[in-house]
Amino acid sequence: MYHWNKYKGLLLLTLMIFMFFILSGMALAAEEEAEKSYGFLSLLPPLVAIVLCFLTKQVLASLFIGIWVGATILTGWNPIGGVTKTLGYIVENAADSWNATILLFDFVIGGLIGLIYLSGGAQAFVKSITDKVKSARGGQFTAWLFGLIIFFDDYANTAIVGNAFMPVTDKLGISREKFSYIVDSTAAPVASLALISTWVGYEVGLIGDAIEGTSVSLTPYTIFLQSIPYRFYSIFAIILVLAIALSQRDYGPMLKAEHRVRTTGKVFADGATPLSGGSKLKVLENVPQKTVNMVVPLIVLVVVSIFGMWWTGGGTSAESFTAAISDADAMTALLWGAAFAVIVAILMYKAQGIGTLADMMDAFIDGAKMMVLANLILISAWSIGSVCDGIGTAPYVVNAAKGVISPVLLPMIMFIICNIISFSTGTSWGTMAIAMPIAVPLALALGVPLPLGISAVLTGSVMGDHCSPLSDTTIMSSMFSGSDHMDHVKTQIPYALTAAGVAALGYILAGTGMSVGLVLPLGLILVVILLYLFSSISAKSAGISFPLPELKVKKAEEV
Repeated sequence: MYHWNKYKGLLLLTLMIFMFFILSGMALAAEEEAEKSYGFLSLLPPLVAIVLCFLTKQVLASLFIGIWVGATILTGWNPIGGVTKTLGYIVENAADSWNATILLFDFVIGGLIGLIYLSGGAQAFVKSITDKVKSARGGQFTAWLFGLIIFFDDYANTAIVGNAFMPVTDKLGISREKFSYIVDSTAAPVASLALISTWVGYEVGLIGDAIEGTSVSLTPYTIFLQSIPYRFYSIFAIILVLAIALSQRDYGPMLKAEHRVRTTGKVFADGATPLSGGSKLKVLENVPQKTVNMVVPLIVLVVVSIFGMWWTGGGTSAESFTAAISDADAMTALLWGAAFAVIVAILMYKAQGIGTLADMMDAFIDGAKMMVLANLILISAWSIGSVCDGIGTAPYVVNAAKGVISPVLLPMIMFIICNIISFSTGTSWGTMAIAMPIAVPLALALGVPLPLGISAVLTGSVMGDHCSPLSDTTIMSSMFSGSDHMDHVKTQIPYALTAAGVAALGYILAGTGMSVGLVLPLGLILVVILLYLFSSISAKSAGISFPLPELKVKKAEEV
């Protein structure tokens, strides 16, 4: 349980400051209500939630308070009305068909994990991997590589890689913070770059809507393809993970987390609350442990999910397989994959005589229970996103930046604006939808190459969403990696900011007309230099020396 006394003073002070802002804004409430513009107050809901998350580490309570602040403003500063409107937002988002599918998918995946553990398949998979990969470096690199292989959807990526490699990374002495960072940084950044993914159709559709009625002769998909080399943040974030894995160097809070697990065997920090924790999964004794009992259900999950994406995207009537994947109902397909994986797992285990049907149902329920906290946080994150839509958070940020844009700085400014919006609202797709109609006309008017301007919106939206505590993808990375959510966020942010800083510099250089063929290698070199510089400074400050010791297998098995 978290130490409330430690944060009591800061919490009270923070709440007093926010209440001051709220009370001071009441005098302007009538005028702002008439104009349907809340100005600076539109930033309060996400700011309250984010600040309280960091101060208290109570994510669920912080999100609820943030929703309530926004709902109170929207109901004319009526705190009681704010409570009822908050509950309305929560019900609305829980009942949304897309959101409900995600929640059900999470529960089914949790149940699948419980079944796999029951069969001994997870333990066998760990042994098969660690027989070949015997070091933290090898474990991190392998997890990164699988993150690239599962490229077709970010949710599928986090679920599959997280479930498969969590016990492996535990045994190899890799902190849950580091593992969740690897999973998160090879999910949305990879899916947003892939030529065939659930992101492609949405991104191409936004580009098509934005260029409609203009003089642009290129097709939306061609512009999408041309924008890929300019997706500096996504590219640098993926390469930074690889550099960290191979060099075994870390900095900031992540260095302390890695040093902790290497010296004490603790994959969690003291007081941590893993999102997928809370119940101990059952393992049957005297059952032959076979890797196939884990691998086959996961293969079924992948194959059925891909088929489901093709089918829901049009199937045989689609123009191509790529077009079908782009138009897919990704979450429905993933739910199909998870359900069929559970069915296949039960039939496999029953045929092998692994436990009774009652044992399997108990294991499924125990696994589903692990997802309760994470799903409550997801509903709250979606609800605060709805509040931000209603109060106009994103348009306020965009409008505040107008008037300070030049052709050279446009890509960098759009990138940073999208960072802020997606971090504050927790949605990359929502940010793209808001910023794309603004970025395209600005790029055309100022003579900025369209692929460059569009890339700043697409990858900038990924950056903020990638490290926001309000983001569903960040929450799901914590969930499937078994990490404390705020520990994941705090350790990941320095790395995200490093990649974002280099990306911002890359956009300035590209804005001056420098070839992307020069910007990319220069950026990649700078990423590696900064890794060694920051890790050396952090290690010296913390009194830690590189290389970190490898965790002994005996300790890892005790974790």
